[in-house]
Amino acid sequence: MTDDLAQLADDYQRFRYRQNPLWAHMSGEYSVAGAYTDVSRAAEDAAIAEARDFAERAEAIDESGLDEQERLSRAMLSWDARSTAEVAELHSADYGANPIFGAQTSLGMYVPKLSLPTPEVAEAMVDKLAGIATYFTDLAERHRDGVASGRTPAAFAVADTIKQLDDWLAEPLADDRLLAIGSTPDGIDRDALVGRMRDVVEEQVRPALATYRHVLSDEVMHHAREDENVGLVHLPGGEEAYRTLARFYTTTEMSPQEIHEIGLDQVASLAEEYAELGPDVVGSADVATILAALRDDPALHHTDPDEIVADSKAAMDKAKAVMGDWFGRLPKSDCDVEATTSGAVAYYFRPAMDGSRGGVFFMNVSDPEGWGRYQIEATAYHEGIPGHHLQIAIAQELEDLPDFRKTAFCVAYSEGWGLYTERLADEMGLYTTPMDRIGMLAADSMRACRLVVDTGMHAMGWSRQQAVDYLVANSPLPLSHAIAEIDRYAVTPGQALSYMIGRLEILRIREAAQQRQGDRFDIKAFHDAVLDSGALPLGLLASHVESRLP
Repeated sequence: MTDDLAQLADDYQRFRYRQNPLWAHMSGEYSVAGAYTDVSRAAEDAAIAEARDFAERAEAIDESGLDEQERLSRAMLSWDARSTAEVAELHSADYGANPIFGAQTSLGMYVPKLSLPTPEVAEAMVDKLAGIATYFTDLAERHRDGVASGRTPAAFAVADTIKQLDDWLAEPLADDRLLAIGSTPDGIDRDALVGRMRDVVEEQVRPALATYRHVLSDEVMHHAREDENVGLVHLPGGEEAYRTLARFYTTTEMSPQEIHEIGLDQVASLAEEYAELGPDVVGSADVATILAALRDDPALHHTDPDEIVADSKAAMDKAKAVMGDWFGRLPKSDCDVEATTSGAVAYYFRPAMDGSRGGVFFMNVSDPEGWGRYQIEATAYHEGIPGHHLQIAIAQELEDLPDFRKTAFCVAYSEGWGLYTERLADEMGLYTTPMDRIGMLAADSMRACRLVVDTGMHAMGWSRQQAVDYLVANSPLPLSHAIAEIDRYAVTPGQALSYMIGRLEILRIREAAQQRQGDRFDIKAFHDAVLDSGALPLGLLASHVESRLP
């Protein structure tokens, strides 16, 4: 890599670490272990300017003397920095109360996972907690800015966030979630460290939580958007903001209307597959009857959280046994499954870059009856192996790429890959029974419906209830899960578009390679080409695979 590009890539990765110190710490980068995200408007404006500068510096590098990977690094840095700036310019913290992924619900999950390999990193936790206090104080101010500009959160999100803050503040101080740190290194007096942390929680964090709660309840709530106006389209500048988010999350130029139509087509095409599998699973080929049975039949649902995790591990073991037949490159780090009771229904954590922690995906077992038995295998293949773990762990282990590419996260690529592998698992013969195969269709239904309801709410003005009704009518999700899903899409506009759009594009790239290569096409070589350069916007991915598989 040329000196200019290598230095720029290194500088950009350090910029990314500064913007998200918790992610950096989780990844095994400890230079920012004492920091937490600065959500102030001044910091956001500075980050926007810095990101745009990075994009311009990348674009100024002459690519004529660069090799293929260097050209990808240049293009990837330009895209990532410019996209980061465009999304940050939406100033979503002004209206971003988030009961799904907000700090008040996620920190309790992250803190125990933070490695503390040295006394210096362990001691830095005191400063990190002070940064968390500042974060909540600044977030309260951002919401005040939102009220002043008429850009406010959805009312349900405000109410749910207030309840989460109340739950946190009700915890005994000695049991505060921020004190549940992992093992500490030799040379640290753990009790003394936790005592200093407890003082920060008492004197800084909890007052900041109370301030944030007060602003939400007394200043934001009576301006919040009701369920009829839950989408971005109802905010000043919301229509253009959603187009920006759709471009970012799909890495395409598709309009919300185009995406909506693709979703409707996918929902319709799945009906034929349900009718084919239905008789073996529920004794009917009628789609409405099949969906109702999958949703409501107790025999098709779990009751035991431990069994959910055990079945997920069993599915991954099956996948591990045949990986060598479908992939030339496999990750060195392993992947495990853990239960959780907060956050999304399932999600993946990447391994630490220094090898101190492997990958793990979480199954949310707070409502075990909400998990269909048919859902477990497809979820395990998506979140674990051969899905997110294979893609993310392989990227981190690539030796000839700059760190920013090893840890890049293009959502359409990553989630598209996860969804692609749910169908790939069927090709691999991994689904145990027709019931497990119908789980693959159930997962497809949710992702197809996402294209419809996300664009429906944020571009077409659908109400929250209208979106819930559509999801229940066209997928086997129980009502409680459908509401949780719609609430997630409501507070993270555009993210839900990435899955199906990404999967369809990866399939298109594969079909194009098969047409080009004919009898020369090898599935292992295709998968290696998709995974051997880290996450890429879909246009760059297509050109890269074409160059690798001419």
